[in-house]
Amino acid sequence: MDFIKLERVGNVTVLTLNRPECLNAWHTAMRAEIMQVLREAATDSTVGALVMTGAGDRAFCAGQDLNEARDFDGARAETWIGEWETYYHLLRSFPKPLVMALNGTAAGSAFQVSLLGDIRVAHDGVKMGQPEINAGIASVTGPWIMREMLGLSRTIELTLSGRMMDASECHQLGLIHHLVPADQVRARALEIAADLAAKPPVALRLDKQRFQEMTEAGFRDAMKAAARLHHESYESGEPARMMQAFFAERDQRRQAAN
Repeated sequence: MDFIKLERVGNVTVLTLNRPECLNAWHTAMRAEIMQVLREAATDSTVGALVMTGAGDRAFCAGQDLNEARDFDGARAETWIGEWETYYHLLRSFPKPLVMALNGTAAGSAFQVSLLGDIRVAHDGVKMGQPEINAGIASVTGPWIMREMLGLSRTIELTLSGRMMDASECHQLGLIHHLVPADQVRARALEIAADLAAKPPVALRLDKQRFQEMTEAGFRDAMKAAARLHHESYESGEPARMMQAFFAERDQRRQAAN
């Protein structure tokens, strides 16, 4: 594995997103490694639960690596959404406990992935949100997930503003279940994962299966809409222009710092 690290703690697999130099932002190859682990862990009788976390102390994951997406056209964006549908389906259908140990920022698609986990553990320095509009990217799957958890009014505000929520707000909203000191996030996540792995496995699998069934129609509708709207968004050229401006501003900051 080139972009993730794997560790076993008892019967819990710990998957660490391992691109700290770019805030663990993911690209196609990294997601492919994660999906391989999800498929294997789902059928491995020695794995009782999975914990996902990020390397370093700045970010769980910054979301999509914009270096990969900056040159997409409409057709590539549409097939890209199909890849995300596969990834999200594997998370949604994972039959064992899936605990998110949020060691730092979870933005955009990483915010979405964290919400597709069963339990989220974080510290008070964590920020979460859906800032895609600021990169000129239409936000479709994120609002669907948020609406399921927060309702439409707050989903609209968070999507259109693109603002990041602090850990306190996320905890109050129920997006973070356990708020602990930063040096205890991993330990608490492992404790929860082990506790859930000790539950009757058939009942737990069936509970998770039912959660998926309850939301499956909405999920598929959201992915279909995402393919259509991302095609239109990227064909407009707006995401490329916004990302180019982002990279130019970032380069200026780095030059000024040096």
